[in-house]
Amino acid sequence: MLMKIDHLGIAVNSHDECLSLYGDVLGLEFLGYEIIEDQKVEVAFFKVGDIKIELLKSTCPDGPIAKHISRKGHGLHHIAYHVLNVEEAILEMKKKGVAMIDETPRIGAGGNKIAFMHPKSTEGLLVELCEYAK
Repeated sequence: MLMKIDHLGIAVNSHDECLSLYGDVLGLEFLGYEIIEDQKVEVAFFKVGDIKIELLKSTCPDGPIAKHISRKGHGLHHIAYHVLNVEEAILEMKKKGVAMIDETPRIGAGGNKIAFMHPKSTEGLLVELCEYAK
C-alpha cells in the first residue's frame, strides 16, 4: 500500500534562516513556495533524489505549525508516504486499528489528496498519506 517516502515535513520559524542551509550548504534543489491557506502554512520545497523536503512555516500565530513549534520546537514535523488511493489507505489503516486525524482526505500541497494518521498510533510520529493529484 505504501509506495515510497514522498516527503519530510520540517517545522521552521523562518524560511530565510533555512534557505541557505538547505540550498547553499546542503546543495538541495529549491523548487519554490506554496501557501496552503486552510492549513495556515507556507511551504518552501526542496528536492533530494526523488524525495521532497517541505519547510513548514506558520502563516499565523495560532496555526498548527506555530503550535507544534511551541510544544516541540523546530525540526521534523511529519513523514509522508505516497499511496495510490488515499481513501482506500484510510480504510485499511482504520481496519488495522490506526487512529486517523483525517477520516476523509483533504487537499494538501500541490493539490494532492492527503490524510494524517494520529501520532498516538504511530509511535509519536505524525504520518501523512499522500495521493498525487491527477
